[in-house]
Parts: sequence; structure tokens; C-alpha cells
Amino acid sequence: MLAGQVALVVAAVFAGAALYVNVAEQPARLSLDDRSLLGEWKPSYKRGFAMQAPLAILGFLLGLFAWWQTGLWTWFVGAILMIANWPYTLFVIMPVNNRLMGIDPTTAGVDSRLLIEKWGAASWAVRSVSGVGYSPVKQ
Repeated sequence: MLAGQVALVVAAVFAGAALYVNVAEQPARLSLDDRSLLGEWKPSYKRGFAMQAPLAILGFLLGLFAWWQTGLWTWFVGAILMIANWPYTLFVIMPVNNRLMGIDPTTAGVDSRLLIEKWGAASWAVRSVSGVGYSPVKQ
């Protein structure tokens, strides 16, 4: 049942990274002036996406494999919760990301700050919860 153990580790790393952004990075970033805020958000977002997107896919695949191995429906639910980040990101968060990426940091202001606040509420709060979805019980 190695697949299940690794799926749990992947989900924990995914949820931990999202929780870190919610608890530490986003609040610290919001204390910056508007120009610095956007200047920090852009590379941070790119790095976070590069880490969390593969984790979501890997967690999904490992969860499916653990479900196939064990027949426990909870692995399937955990897998679905991990991959649910993709459509949520594409349809809900990506429009905000694209608007933010299109703003030159030299023209950052109240609008870009409000978008980053919206991004924080929509993006990482959901991701923190979805990674915690793996909690298989023995049946």
C-alpha cells in the first residue's frame, strides 16, 4: 500500500504549502506597498504554481492507484479532491492571475492590491482544504 502512503505525503505537502501561503506569505506580502506587493506576488505565484500543479496531479494519480489497490472509496474521494484544484484554478482563479500578470508593477495601485486580496481568498484557502481531503478509513 505504498501508493496510499505516498499519496498522503503528497497531499500533506500540497496542503502545507497552501497553508503556509495563507498564514505567513500572503499576510506578509499585504504589508508591502502596492508596487512591491505586485512585484513580490508575480514570481511567488509562478514558483507556487510550478510546485503545486504537479503535486495535485501526482496526488490524484496516487490516490486512484491506492483506490484501485484497496477498493476503499475514501482514496477515490481524496484523489478527486486533489485534482479538483485544476478546474477550480482554470475557471475561477486564472482570470484573476491573468489580470495581475498583465499589470506592470510600476503602475500598481489599489486595484492590483484588491486583486491580490481576492486571489488570496479564492486561491489558497480552497487549496489548503483540498489537500486535507485524504483521510482514508478502514472498512
